[in-house]
Amino acid sequence: MSIALDEFTTVPSAWTRRHLLDMESLTAEEIRLILDAAVHFKEATGGCKQKISVLQNKTLANLFFENSTRTRTSFSLAMRRLGGDTVDFSASGSSLSKGETFIDTAKNIEAMNVDVVCVRHSTPGTPKLLAENLECSVINAGDGPHEHPTQGLLDMMTIREHRGRLDGLTVALIGDIAHSRTARSNIWGLKKLGAHVILCGPSTLVSPLWEHLGVEISYNLDEILPRCDVLNLLRIQFERQSTRPFPSVREYALLYAMNRQRLARAKKDILILAPGPINRGVEVTADVADGSHSVILDQVTNGLAVRMAVLWLVCGTCES
Repeated sequence: MSIALDEFTTVPSAWTRRHLLDMESLTAEEIRLILDAAVHFKEATGGCKQKISVLQNKTLANLFFENSTRTRTSFSLAMRRLGGDTVDFSASGSSLSKGETFIDTAKNIEAMNVDVVCVRHSTPGTPKLLAENLECSVINAGDGPHEHPTQGLLDMMTIREHRGRLDGLTVALIGDIAHSRTARSNIWGLKKLGAHVILCGPSTLVSPLWEHLGVEISYNLDEILPRCDVLNLLRIQFERQSTRPFPSVREYALLYAMNRQRLARAKKDILILAPGPINRGVEVTADVADGSHSVILDQVTNGLAVRMAVLWLVCGTCES
């Protein structure tokens, strides 16, 4: 579905959602609508550099209960690019430490005429809980290992931007699938738009049970590499693991890191993505991360465009 620039004041009738909680429940048409809107916002703002005042008098509250650099900054900047205001919340030093419940804290912030709450929390389902208890819109900015829908969308936008399509491409997600919310959002979105998805990593982090989602499972990067159009290199999330899932970081890098030698055996136009933060020398070597096949910084820019599109859609739906 295409959206003309002069239609920015009216949300398409095909979009009826007040919240963005996951990729699993989105239809293929809704995903394409968000991606198309993100492209238009990127073009209308000169690559997300300029303001387009379509959300004046709207306010976004960032409720981040986990550390974040890219996502938190991206949501705040996206709201300001749209002419809105932002409120930042930090769990440390808040009334939560005085015994106030999570819901009461959120309701008090909402009562300051907040239109959208963007929440990141270590507990899966937290955005859904807020959506059930607040009147304003809720956007999931990452809930534990469950989902990170805007990350999935920006990954898809970046692939489509460079390849012109997603249908028929082979996209491999490499690394810590078990603890990755990005992996889950990518799987739902990529499958719905026709990509073939391969999950690859150590057997301790890639369960064969994932096959029921219609994805291919592999434990050998070198075997699947020649077939891949895109590699999305997921960070090993040591902070979510009680025990190390492989003998050493050196061994992991030997088996799964994208390096110059592997790049030479890949397709000539292969794309290298990483949701960040990247661990240079673990998931990817510095020369590949900074090389011509890498679109890692494009992902960051496109994240701004995707979040502008999502904020516009959910705010417009609230008004209607």
